[in-house]
Parts: sequence; C-alpha cells; structure tokens
Amino acid sequence: MNIKDLEYFKATCQTQSITKAARQLYITPQGLSKTIKNLEFELHTTLLNRTPSGITLTETGQYLYEQLPDFLDNYYTIYNEIQKITQYQNHEIDLLSAYGILRLVTPECIQDFTRKHPEISLHYREYPDRQVERMFAAREGNVAFTVGPSDFSAFEATLMETFEVKLLVNRAHPLSSRSSVTIEDLKGQPLFIESSEFNIHHMILNRCREAGFTPNIIFETSGFSLCHKMVQKNKGISVTVDFIFEDMSGDQMVMLPFSDGPCQWSTYMLTRKDQAISEDIRLFQEHVLQWQHAIKTGKIQR
Repeated sequence: MNIKDLEYFKATCQTQSITKAARQLYITPQGLSKTIKNLEFELHTTLLNRTPSGITLTETGQYLYEQLPDFLDNYYTIYNEIQKITQYQNHEIDLLSAYGILRLVTPECIQDFTRKHPEISLHYREYPDRQVERMFAAREGNVAFTVGPSDFSAFEATLMETFEVKLLVNRAHPLSSRSSVTIEDLKGQPLFIESSEFNIHHMILNRCREAGFTPNIIFETSGFSLCHKMVQKNKGISVTVDFIFEDMSGDQMVMLPFSDGPCQWSTYMLTRKDQAISEDIRLFQEHVLQWQHAIKTGKIQR
C-alpha cells in the first residue's frame, strides 16, 4: 500500500464510479480495480460493494475514506516541506508546465538558463492546465507555467504572454472564405477540442452556452496537435492560437478571428503567496521574462 493507492481509492469514492475515477486519473478501469483489490487484500477487508448499478462503500470503506483527508494532508505537508528544504539546499527548480508553454517559451530559453547558471538544477514536467494547478496547489513543484483564464487567487501569478484564440478550419470548409467568425458559427459544427483538463475547453464551452447552444464536440484531445491534424484532414473544426498555428500549419488550414469579442489564451508563471521566493526561482523568473521580451521585440526568433 502506498500514497498513490490511497489517492486512487479517494478518487473512486468521490466519483462513486471506477470508470469515472479511472478517466480522471488517466489509468484504465481494470488497473484501478486491481489497485483497489490489492488495497483490500493488504487491509484484510472489503472496501467497496460492487453491484451492476455501481459501487457503494462498506463500513470499513467509509471509515477509510473519512480518515483520508487528514492523513493525506499531513503526509503531503511533511513530504513537501522536506522537498522545499532539499530543493533550497541543492539549488533545485522543479517546474510544472502546462502543455504548449515550453514550446512558447522555447527550449532555447531553458537551455540558456542552465548554461548561465550551472549551479542550479532545473527539472520540468508537463501536464494539462488544470492538473498543473491542482498539483501546484497540493504543493508539488516550486514554480509553474499554466494557462488562463483561471482562478489564480491562491498564487502569485505573473502574466507572460497573451494570444487571441481563433477558429481553425480547412480551406475546403465554407467558413474559410470569411474574414472573421462569431461564436455562433460553431453551432452544429463537428468540433475537435482539448479535453476538460484544459482551460481553453471551458472558455469555448462557456462562450457557446452564453450564445444559447452546446457545441458539437465530437472528440476531446490531449493537445493542439491532434486537433490540427483532424482539421488538416477536413474532419471538423477546432480552435488554436498564432504560435501553435505557425508551428503546425499546412497549406490546407486557415485561422479566423472571432468578431464578437476575443477569447484570450494567456500564459502565467505561478509561485506561492505563502512561500518566499528563493534566489534560484527569482533568477529563473527574470530570465524567462527577459527572454519573452526579447522575442516580442524581435531580438530572438521563436
């Protein structure tokens, strides 16, 4: 039994579904079921009642679930305090980054920082936007890159760059001849979009609902690449931002701005309000912001 097993059990209790919990945890339902069965074996008890209509907690399962919040909070407090001390002593930067932002910042930015500061050890991990925010809130990492709009009230959030979200269509699509579109033009269209773990998903979904309809999302992806690929094949439409389009564009795709109000995809660097910024993190922040400024002013090419 380890912490991950307990987190898996907690997610199963919260969703009241092995299938939903597995989707949230990015594992298979079979893998999650095996983990819970192993947990039951180690504790010599049955934690879940499994029925055709779903799952319910047994008495021991309910007891374990009630104890988990305090237990896990204490564990993560101890673990993260130890990590903070270790990272400070070892000059470590543990960067959590939402997908796509390292492409924006450019790998050369990271390489240049490590070249200038060989005494600092920089590690990075990439996840969907909302997973980054959950992990950082749970005190993983000591700096994070993520995408807004989102609620960053619990963090110190430094805006890095903002892009206008635009509609992506194939040149053979009827909308391609337009100079701009409105959100209502998405109505009924087969839409490829990033999953609900990405803030752009909620941005577009909310705009559509405000316009009085639910978009026809036919597939949710884990990044921009597959969306672009499907539009390239004229299988549907999607949304994108300039720098992604420039990297992935083919002759068969066009971007169209929204004329009924911009949707903005903004990137932020997060640190913690309740934690003093180390000299290593300060140097990293300054380097990234200076690099971004150099890109904007044309001194560096993205």
